[in-house]
Amino acid sequence: MKHIKDLEIWFVTGSQFLYGEEALAKVAVHSQQIAASLDAQESIPVRVVFKPVMTSPEAIRQLCREANNAENCIGLVLWMHTFSPAKMWIAGLKSLTKPFLHLHTQFNKALPYASIDMDFMNLNQAAHGDREFGHITARLGLARKVVTGYWEEAQTVAEIATWSRAALGWHESQNLKVARFDDNMREVAVTEGDKVEAQSRFGFSVNAYGVGDLVARINQFTDADADKLVQLYRDTYTITKQHDRPDSLRVAAKIELGLRAFLEEGSFGAFTDNFMILHGLEQLPGIAVQRLMADGYGFGGEGDWKTAAMVRIMKVMAAGLTGGTSFMEDYTYDFSGTPKALGSHMLEVCPTIAAAKPTVEVHPLGIGGKADPARLVFTAPSGPAIVASLVDMGNRFRLIVNEIDVIQPEQELPKLPVARALWVPKPSLKVAATAWIYAGGAHHTSFSQALTMEHLVDFCEIAGVELIPIDGDTKINDFRRLLRWEESAYSRR
Repeated sequence: MKHIKDLEIWFVTGSQFLYGEEALAKVAVHSQQIAASLDAQESIPVRVVFKPVMTSPEAIRQLCREANNAENCIGLVLWMHTFSPAKMWIAGLKSLTKPFLHLHTQFNKALPYASIDMDFMNLNQAAHGDREFGHITARLGLARKVVTGYWEEAQTVAEIATWSRAALGWHESQNLKVARFDDNMREVAVTEGDKVEAQSRFGFSVNAYGVGDLVARINQFTDADADKLVQLYRDTYTITKQHDRPDSLRVAAKIELGLRAFLEEGSFGAFTDNFMILHGLEQLPGIAVQRLMADGYGFGGEGDWKTAAMVRIMKVMAAGLTGGTSFMEDYTYDFSGTPKALGSHMLEVCPTIAAAKPTVEVHPLGIGGKADPARLVFTAPSGPAIVASLVDMGNRFRLIVNEIDVIQPEQELPKLPVARALWVPKPSLKVAATAWIYAGGAHHTSFSQALTMEHLVDFCEIAGVELIPIDGDTKINDFRRLLRWEESAYSRR
């Protein structure tokens, strides 16, 4: 994800010629100072670049066209330092294809009571200049985030930083390619979906490739190539004598080498496989998938391309933050004490969410009919997290997001040979699971201890996608009313 440092958010300020050249010069200086301050914030993962002050419809439209065509521009922050008549912005905003944030701030923090005069008042007009701009964006029905607050305050910066990560995810979504090795698990509904509509809505493409194509690439690697990677496994993870099975590890390493080469050569950012369709593979990919996810790839099991895409998008959004992001599945419950969910999958959970050094283990897998696969085993650390499920509702895509608290198992899990996370959903397992089912959420999710609900709210606003939150305030009766209102709203579109 090194390319992230080359991406930009453009800081654009609105004004007009009415106030004269001296005032416009001050507007430019103030805007440059705010842009430089935001650019220096470590919480904002991309560059913040000052752009000239906008004073005419022609300049605004030209700037929006330039933003559309600039591959490194992922969005704009717009601020009206003075009064900027909003009709000037109509043509440009209607042509803009990049997301934007409306920053409602002013350059000065406090009123200079002893010296304030009309020159100061005319220059510092964001209080009503931004309201004029807000009116036109509302009337045009434009997706945007509004952040209100002084530009140096921590909360203001944090809200801008959160939106910038959503814009980063949207940029990734526009360029993402998902490789699907064969089809999804037979007769499963939730992993299906309209791939054409997904590309139209999100930008990412999903195409299928035969498992034989992958096997052919795997077979191009020699035992010597695999042995080098196995040595890396030994250097990186713990392997006990019981699980030190060179033949199994060599097969797993060849699968990783082949998968990695296939994905790199095709410029894919995410992929899926299916344990029901493994012709030519000796093992179901386990450690290979886990290590590829750790390097930033998205993944979905059983052909779940929607989750694979979301895992990748969320990994890009979370770049540089503390905490990992992984493919996950609600696997089983513990109804004793405080009811909780045990999340896992057959093999494929990302080690970026490991609390301690993972162990490499080789165990039989009672599904798929293949040789014993190698996998990384670990437990996720305690702390807040989210799980998100992207589903196709037929007439729209819906993202369901549940806030959760990851905890540590009360007892050891000596016979569970998979990576796992144990959590208490908000507001409770009873309410969260009921709401999730009413909303049509999937059993597969994108799990993240780096991102928050707000990140995905901002992403869905940019994408124009319905977001259904499940959090500490969720009440089932209110939640069901929300779903009915959402259904009504989308049925009229």
